[in-house]
Amino acid sequence: MKALKYILILTIVAMQMACQKDPLEEIEEGDWNNERSIINIKFANQVGQAEIVRDDESTGHITIAINVAAVPDLSNIALNSVQLSYGATATLKEGESLNFENADKSATVTVTSPTGKSREYIITATEFTETIVGTYDINNLIVYGGTGPEYGGGAVMPLTDKPWVWPEADGPHVELDNVLTFELEGFTEEGNTYGKFTNSAGEDGLYANFNFVGDPETDVNNFYRKLPKGEGTWARNYTTGMVTLTFSDGHTTSGTFVGSGTEDLGNGLSKTVDNNALAFTLNGTDNWDKIYSDYDKFVSKPRKFWIDITKRN
Repeated sequence: MKALKYILILTIVAMQMACQKDPLEEIEEGDWNNERSIINIKFANQVGQAEIVRDDESTGHITIAINVAAVPDLSNIALNSVQLSYGATATLKEGESLNFENADKSATVTVTSPTGKSREYIITATEFTETIVGTYDINNLIVYGGTGPEYGGGAVMPLTDKPWVWPEADGPHVELDNVLTFELEGFTEEGNTYGKFTNSAGEDGLYANFNFVGDPETDVNNFYRKLPKGEGTWARNYTTGMVTLTFSDGHTTSGTFVGSGTEDLGNGLSKTVDNNALAFTLNGTDNWDKIYSDYDKFVSKPRKFWIDITKRN
């Protein structure tokens, strides 16, 4: 009797399992999936990431930057890779090309969902030119530093405004006749730029020794020696906006390449860039015992450092 009961239970369970729908069946059939999006897209000689916007259910737009120095024109820009939403298909496949050589510098790609719904993306190509490439004269070395700027402890000033706190023979002033050259050598797979960097000593043949000779004497080359002496390399990340300089010994410094304008630093302080500058964030330490002193601003609590430069025509 017990055996018969067990057989009956097993039979009922088996029948129920046979009647259950495969939970993956609907997913595999795709009847639910109306997604028709471009998640990521990359073209040959594209710089940085594409800006992708879904305008509505049926339209979207994408903006890309193409390095025009690497292509004869925009008529044949090949697709390197594309990532679509699950199950979607596109009218453009990897290895195929688009023609952006028209008045709007645009082309269209249609993405279709597994259920047959579609979205048309208008892709616009902008012409990219690496702005950092060129030869520059160094005009000034500016620091923003000081403990307690809200109490008047901060200041923005050229390092050369206080010549007595630097070495007489090779203080910051010797750097002001240097010439910087950025040469473009190529692009990474992520669309970032890189190349050769040269910091040529000027007529004096000298590079600055950033050694604070006040009381106490302190080597602060770690703060202010941001540019390699002689040759190095540079790389510009268009996602983070950072420019990384690599020295001959392999160590690096990172800052930003900024154009003309005024930066509000708070507490009534600001920094104006007339042409261009390489700007570096510094990580000093508050020193309330030395507040208002040159030592505090240059050594203890430097906050930001600008190398003002002007591009030669």
